Amino acid sequence: MTNFNRISSIDIMRGLTIFLMLFVNDLNMEKVPAWLGHMPADFDGMGLADWVFPGFLFIAGMSVPFSLSKRISAGDGLKIISRHILTRTISLIIIGVLMLNSGRVNAEFTGISRNLWALLMYIGVFLTWNDYHDREKRFFTVTGLRLAGIALLCFLVMKFKSGEFENNGSLITGWWGILGLIGWGYLVTAFTYLFFRDSILKTILAMLLFLTLNILTGLNVLNPGGMVNTIFGIIIQGNVPFIVLTGLLAGLILRKVQNEGYVRITVLFLSIGIIFIVSGFILRHWFIISKIKATASWGMICCGISLITFLIIYLIADVRKVTGWASFLKPAGVNALTTYIAPDIIYYLIWISGVPVLIYKTSANPLIVIAGSVVWSLLMVGLTAILVRLNIRLKL
Repeated sequence: MTNFNRISSIDIMRGLTIFLMLFVNDLNMEKVPAWLGHMPADFDGMGLADWVFPGFLFIAGMSVPFSLSKRISAGDGLKIISRHILTRTISLIIIGVLMLNSGRVNAEFTGISRNLWALLMYIGVFLTWNDYHDREKRFFTVTGLRLAGIALLCFLVMKFKSGEFENNGSLITGWWGILGLIGWGYLVTAFTYLFFRDSILKTILAMLLFLTLNILTGLNVLNPGGMVNTIFGIIIQGNVPFIVLTGLLAGLILRKVQNEGYVRITVLFLSIGIIFIVSGFILRHWFIISKIKATASWGMICCGISLITFLIIYLIADVRKVTGWASFLKPAGVNALTTYIAPDIIYYLIWISGVPVLIYKTSANPLIVIAGSVVWSLLMVGLTAILVRLNIRLKL
C-alpha cells in the first residue's frame, strides 16, 4: 500500500504524549497521588508517568515508515537517507546530553549560574536547529545564526564544570537524557526500516532480537562493560529499540491493512495489544515492572497500552473523523520537539527572575496542584503555536 496521506491519529497521539510529558514533569509529586508519577526503581509497578515516555517512543517508531517512505518515493537514495538518519540521531543525542548535564552545573567552578547556563544552552539549541524560513534567500543570515548557536554551545561546553570527580567535572553521557534515548531508538528503527522496508516478518524478528537483549540484560547475562557499553549501552540493553520497533511494526501493519477496513485494524491492534500486556505480566515472574530499570515486563506492558490507546484514537479520529476534541493537541503533535524544549526556557526565566509564577505547586490541595499543571501544559502547547507563527520551530 502506498498511501502517504497524513494519519490524524498519529499526530494526535504524539501530541497527547508530549502534553502528558509536560504535565507529569511539572507536577509537584509531594502534593499529588503517587500513581501520577514515576514509581521508585525497586517498586514493582508503574504510574502514569511511567507510560508517557514509552508512549512517545512507540508513536515515534510508528511515524518512521510514513516519513521515510516519502523520502524514498521522492527519489532519495540510500546515501541521502542514511545521512538524514545519522544527522537527526546525532542532533538528538547532543541536545539530550546537554539537557542531562544542565542540572550538574557548578556555578563556582563554571563561572555561570546553573540557571543562566541552561538558559543560554537552550538559546543555542534554537539558534542552531531552528527551521528558518526562506533559507535559500537568506543564506548568509541563516548561516550566521546557526554559527552563532554552535559557537554559544561550544563556549558553554568549554566553560562547564560540575565540581564532581566523575569525568573530571566535565560533561557526562550518563543515560543520554530523554532526547538521547529517542535518538538511539530512532537510529535502530530507521535503519531497520531502510534495510527491511515493509517486511513485517523481518521487522518482527528485529523487534524480538532487542526484546531478547533486554531479557538477557535483565538476567545479567549480557553486560559488556567498558566503552562499548558506555557508548552503545542503550542499543545493547535492548529496551528502547524494542519499544520503538514495536511502534514501527504497528505503523507497517496500519499501512498494509488500512484499505481492508477498520474492523481488521481493530482486531489486529487489540489482539496484539492484549498479547503484549499478558506477556508483560508473565515476564513479571522474573522481572519487576520498572521504568527506571527498563525491564522487559515494563516495556511489553507499555507497548500493549500504546497499541490499544492508538487504536481508540484511530477509531475516533480517522474512522469516525471526529478530530475537533483534539485540536488543542495539534501544535504539540506537529511540533513535538519544540513543545518539549520551549517550556524549559520559560522555567529558567522564571527561576532567574524569582517571580512566583508557579505558586500553585505549593498548595496543600492536590486538585489545585494538578489543575495548575494542566493549565501550565496547555499554556506551553499554546506557546508552541505562537512560536511557530513567529517562524521559531525546531527541526532536526
